[in-house]
Amino acid sequence: MTEDQQPLLPIDRFLWTLDIVEREGRHLRYSWKSLFASGSDLGADWVASLEQHPEEAIRLEAFVSRFSRMQDTIADKLIPRWLQSLAERTGSQIENLNRAERLSVLESTESWLAARKLRNQLVHEYMQDPEAFAAALAAAKEYSLMLMTTYNRIRGFAEQRMALESELPEFLVLPDQQPQ
Repeated sequence: MTEDQQPLLPIDRFLWTLDIVEREGRHLRYSWKSLFASGSDLGADWVASLEQHPEEAIRLEAFVSRFSRMQDTIADKLIPRWLQSLAERTGSQIENLNRAERLSVLESTESWLAARKLRNQLVHEYMQDPEAFAAALAAAKEYSLMLMTTYNRIRGFAEQRMALESELPEFLVLPDQQPQ
């Protein structure tokens, strides 16, 4: 770092990360709609047929990648940076998640940890067990909404309790809602 470069303040790191998560959320929403909005049955038979339908596998891979990336960014970067911008002490990921739950931006630490376990399952299991993967995919559909809702809650907290309205990215419109 040169003399004329100033280190980013915690609030700046938080806002920068919030912007990244909003972009990741838009991409996840697109993949969510692409995969789930058609009303197709994404059961074990669909999973088993992915080798014969590479275009479907590409849509699935995009969803899994975006689900995983957004989850990682929120837990590893956004929540700790948000806490730091509030002058809160950060700790382990579980401690940060528990603090976010107490501040009402995270619905449930337990659900977050279940989604984390699910993320690992989605990355590694669809080739071995179509039944288990189809069940995991159905759960990921719901947990994706949790990720986007968590972003919206942190963004809302920043607007209402931190008075950062003019500097904030947009709220995410959830895939099962119409834009207003």
